[in-house]
Amino acid sequence: MQRWIAAILAVLNTANGLAMLFASSIWWANVPGVPETGPLNLHFVQDVGAAFLVAGLALAARAWRPIYWPAAVAGSGFLAAHALIHLAMIATGHDHHAATDLALVILPAALALYSAFPNRGERHA
Repeated sequence: MQRWIAAILAVLNTANGLAMLFASSIWWANVPGVPETGPLNLHFVQDVGAAFLVAGLALAARAWRPIYWPAAVAGSGFLAAHALIHLAMIATGHDHHAATDLALVILPAALALYSAFPNRGERHA
């Protein structure tokens, strides 16, 4: 189950990262809440897109070969840190898209962490 979750999240995060890298303005205009933060900062979007791409590839490695779980833990670390920022924004009332953030940022980060760490049978794979 963990490997399937990692595979699904790998596809989603890789696609998001590629969109941020190669279709930045379209990504910026169409993600809920993003245009409200101000004008497009291409360099920033592409930097964060690179992080999403790496996280997706790390989760893909976990899905492909369980022994690569440390890479998935590292990639999931970025997703978890990103989710914590959104949780802090929700908690302080600075998030106007809390339901979207819960569904598209926080839940996937929690699932990524769950899928990244090995279960007992995989520790010595």
